[in-house]
Amino acid sequence: MNFIFQSSPWWILVCLLVGAIYAFAMYQPLPRLARAGDGASVGGFDKRTTYGLAALRFIVVSFLCFLLLDPLIRNVRTLTEKPKVVLAVDNSESVAAAGRPVLNKALENLQALRQQLTDKGLDVSVRTFGDTITDADLTQIPFTQRTSNLSGLLSGIRSDYEGRNLTDVVLISDGIFNQGLSPTFGQYPFAVQAVGLGDTVAKKDIQLKGIVANRIAYLGNQFPVQAEIVSNGFQGRSATVVLRQNGRELGRQSVTFNKNDTFNQVTFQATATQKGVQHYVVEVLPQAGEFSTRNNRQDVYLDVIDGKEKVLLLALAPHPDVKALRNILEKNQNYELDVRILTGTPAEATPPADKTYDLIILHQIPDNGGVSSAVLQKYLAKNTPILFVLGNQSSMGPFNTSNSVVQIVAQPNQSDKVTGVFNTDFKQLNLDPAKLEIFSKFPPMLAPYGEFRLQPGSEVVLWQQVGSVRTTKPLLALNITSPRKTAVLAGEGLWSWRLEEYALTDKQEIVDELIQKVIQLISVKEDRRKLRVYPIRNEFITGEKVIFETELYNDIYERLYGQPVRLEITDEKGLTRSYNYTPTESNSRFEISRLPEGAYRFRASVSINNKTEQSSGQFVVRELQLEALNTTADHGMLRQLAQQTGGQFYKASQTDELVKNLTSRSRPARLSSTEEMNEIINWRWLFFVVLTLAAVEWGLRKFYGGY
Repeated sequence: MNFIFQSSPWWILVCLLVGAIYAFAMYQPLPRLARAGDGASVGGFDKRTTYGLAALRFIVVSFLCFLLLDPLIRNVRTLTEKPKVVLAVDNSESVAAAGRPVLNKALENLQALRQQLTDKGLDVSVRTFGDTITDADLTQIPFTQRTSNLSGLLSGIRSDYEGRNLTDVVLISDGIFNQGLSPTFGQYPFAVQAVGLGDTVAKKDIQLKGIVANRIAYLGNQFPVQAEIVSNGFQGRSATVVLRQNGRELGRQSVTFNKNDTFNQVTFQATATQKGVQHYVVEVLPQAGEFSTRNNRQDVYLDVIDGKEKVLLLALAPHPDVKALRNILEKNQNYELDVRILTGTPAEATPPADKTYDLIILHQIPDNGGVSSAVLQKYLAKNTPILFVLGNQSSMGPFNTSNSVVQIVAQPNQSDKVTGVFNTDFKQLNLDPAKLEIFSKFPPMLAPYGEFRLQPGSEVVLWQQVGSVRTTKPLLALNITSPRKTAVLAGEGLWSWRLEEYALTDKQEIVDELIQKVIQLISVKEDRRKLRVYPIRNEFITGEKVIFETELYNDIYERLYGQPVRLEITDEKGLTRSYNYTPTESNSRFEISRLPEGAYRFRASVSINNKTEQSSGQFVVRELQLEALNTTADHGMLRQLAQQTGGQFYKASQTDELVKNLTSRSRPARLSSTEEMNEIINWRWLFFVVLTLAAVEWGLRKFYGGY
């Protein structure tokens, strides 16, 4: 600690001089009392009292003047930090697969290692996957982690110990990782001393390495389930692969392992017979002598959807645009397309009377000849979303009364040749403006010539461009705020755009994506439920919390809170679990722990104004068996990691050599200093000292009759 002056220290003499002058002026002898003789006093005080009071006044005034110089106090604190070593323990299931006796022996050696390093003056801490252990016995660590993310473990240590005196990390692992990147790809500011556990000899085993299957299937359709099987030590032998659902066998196949080929595939064809999430099991029947049968089985979860979105493409007459629209829609398997040509045969022209559609596309309808009037009125009576595609046969009068997007006052038998320019202000769809610049290279469409007036709530996707002149006329526009969601493509020639895109790029993606997204936007069904309860994901991992989000609305769709919600969850066996919770404004989520593996259905209910609102859905809890897929230790990776970071590789029995290596090198403690500057005038206790001295001086002066 030392003083720092912000001005010349010579000013201290001035402060002392001011204090002396002030004290002398305050307590100088009075002339009439000085003639009283040797025993005279000053102002009624004897000399001793006078000198004492003058000294107090001198100290107070001088110190106050000194504070006006604003001196600083500098404090320097030095901390000594011992070198740190972290024991990073891989406590995944694959480490324990080598056998508990072998593992216990290795842990006893590591416990002794920890104590020896501590005795040598090192600060030792322990890290495992997801936990920090300080004083626990290493032999009691549970090796139950279902995944191994070694790079995440080392990166977490690097982040937590940043700026601290961490010199070494002792990584105790079998070298197997099944999540994250390889730890050899990371950069670490410490040396990694790797201790290898596990067995590097490949086990005699059969593994169901992976399953390739659809995530979605439609009710009544067939779908493939492909199993990938790897074997070691079973060359020349056969195994049986079985596909089951709810304990019922759906099929079995035999696979033979050749001497030069340890990888095999089998494919099952299954039929989606039930709606909702379906649980299938693929299993390789166990063979005698297998190291583990845990990796012989995998679960498959498939969401079976009942029905596709039904789309009616109604055209006045055959046209290349009809074929183009059909090709675009058939790219999406969620659509069931019905194409009808009004001027064709009766079978081709008439849609089924009892069939309802989710979206209608009208090509050159309404028409000038009135052929489509009857069927148009039938579909306009409902609020089914409609996409109008205009052409030279379109009738503008009925069209204007049938749509909520644009009004067109067209000149008879006249058209404009226009290209499309993307409206960058349109934000309803996630479209890349750079890709859409290709539209300028497309051949022109034929659009009605006349005046275009957008209706309230309409948004423009593409503007018309005539030659090099951009107009304010819409080429593609939509309105999703009206009771019937509607889009209008005010031109014919979509087929030529697709052909030109293929000629330029060898693909047909940009035009198709634009039309598909517009169709999806106008056909999406609005959710008007007052209670919406849904899991934050469709799939969870065993041991993970299943989290539900809750949204509750009143009659005018304002958010509500504080209403008790009942949640019922039913598993595949029909067992129902019931929960009650109350969402609040600060927390509208509900968490459920420890659900076993399986497919679940849930139903939530709440009472609002004596009316019960319900919400239902499905989710899956999936068990990961990543640790069972590979049980062969990878000491090569550990050696590479140690070499890259300046460390060494040790076997589990070489802990004494590791201790010797860590303690033989000079690892000085780190000294870190912090400097703090404080203004003396900010010290509160000085105020009370000055106040006390001034009060004592004033009180004594009054006590002895001074003024």
